[in-house]
Amino acid sequence: MDEHVLTGTRGPLTAYTWPHRPRPRYVALLVHGYGEHAGRYEKVADVLAGHGAAVFAVDHVGHGRSAGERVVIEDFEDVVTDVHTVAGLARAAHPGLPVVVIGHSMGGLIAARHAQRYGDELAALVLSGPVIGVWQLPGRLLALPEIPDTPISPSALSRDPAVGAAYATDPLVWHGPMKRPTLEAFVRTLETVAEGGDVGPLPLLWLHGDDDRLVPPDGSRVGVERLSGGRLTERIYPGARHEVFHETNRSEVFADVTRFLDGVLAG
Repeated sequence: MDEHVLTGTRGPLTAYTWPHRPRPRYVALLVHGYGEHAGRYEKVADVLAGHGAAVFAVDHVGHGRSAGERVVIEDFEDVVTDVHTVAGLARAAHPGLPVVVIGHSMGGLIAARHAQRYGDELAALVLSGPVIGVWQLPGRLLALPEIPDTPISPSALSRDPAVGAAYATDPLVWHGPMKRPTLEAFVRTLETVAEGGDVGPLPLLWLHGDDDRLVPPDGSRVGVERLSGGRLTERIYPGARHEVFHETNRSEVFADVTRFLDGVLAG
């Protein structure tokens, strides 16, 4: 993938593009989750590029190769603005192409808010294991006098042990405790999205593992159904954990995504 340095709301950001067909059909904007980075989505980008997408992504502030104190996000509205900056880069490179936003976990929260703010610029929204609706973790941690140093368990990500092993040794992944400003920002933005209204006729695909213990699907359902303006497609995968794009049934997940996008593009 090629790297681009952009000016973000809180410092330099590293954005990425992947090789694509000479005449792509659409733009796909990948929005990564908490503590990780866009480079973990290389397989997703490859699948989408093979499907005809020009794929773009960015490391959020405090994540990956972008500037900022590690995993500190003080205001998710700034991150949404950063994602919109990358969308502008994509539109300048591929004018006139429909734009699809695909957000995972924390990236699902960012993508949902992006759709509330800029939905008229989008062709579709895909949310994977999204932090949206009812998510108890921030409130529980903020009630403690000190945030415990309990990193995400690699085994919670996927039934594929290779995924957890790669995550555990990835130097660009944050393996320390969550930060209080980020937890407070999560609480505020969950409320903002809940109060921000639905996305109208924008087609929405919701993907979730039914054994996701990091972001339980029942809590996300509350937010997804509130966000959807009526054009909701959902795929809940039995036995799958948090990262459905890295799960043992990832081929099924990718087929569901490309089938959904084919319908959007045909429409």
